[in-house]
Amino acid sequence: MKKRLLLLTGLLSMLVIIAACGKDVPDDLDWQVEDFTYTDHTGSEFGMSDLEGDVWVADFIFTNCETVCPPMTANMSQLQDKLKNEDVKVEFVSFSVDPERDTPEELVTFSEKFNADLSNWHFLTGYSGDEIQEFAQNSFQTLALPDPNSDQFTHGTSFYLVNKDGVVVKKYSGDTNVPYEEIVSDVKALQ
Repeated sequence: MKKRLLLLTGLLSMLVIIAACGKDVPDDLDWQVEDFTYTDHTGSEFGMSDLEGDVWVADFIFTNCETVCPPMTANMSQLQDKLKNEDVKVEFVSFSVDPERDTPEELVTFSEKFNADLSNWHFLTGYSGDEIQEFAQNSFQTLALPDPNSDQFTHGTSFYLVNKDGVVVKKYSGDTNVPYEEIVSDVKALQ
């Protein structure tokens, strides 16, 4: 039974990686983001009401990550700089998939490693592991699962573009071959 669970977990992880790295990214997603109110890196409540009327880019990370999260966060920081240089108003939201360890203080320390501008980038925690798993699946059609054999997590590596109505309209590779110019163009088109 344990071997089957390990095999299933391994296969699931590979499918997530393959799906996240695929080149055929759908252009017309229509996934409504569920209403949420969590805790941001300042220790304050932050949720959908704070993003009302804004275009935003989201991803899923955790600070103890040994693989994809550091490059994803570096890439998001680069995207933030590109959009700032274009004078485009956009918000960034990084949901922690490890809320037990990722306190607001840990999230700030992590964000500083990547020169994140926290004026429009919100690192979120303040929910249970079950809550973020369900939220990630329901709102972003992605996984956020603890690895039963380590302190790591299996999660999607996409960047998600959310329109002013709180609908995910597109996703992009967030860890490798990030299509920065396409994302900038798409964000501008939603303004």
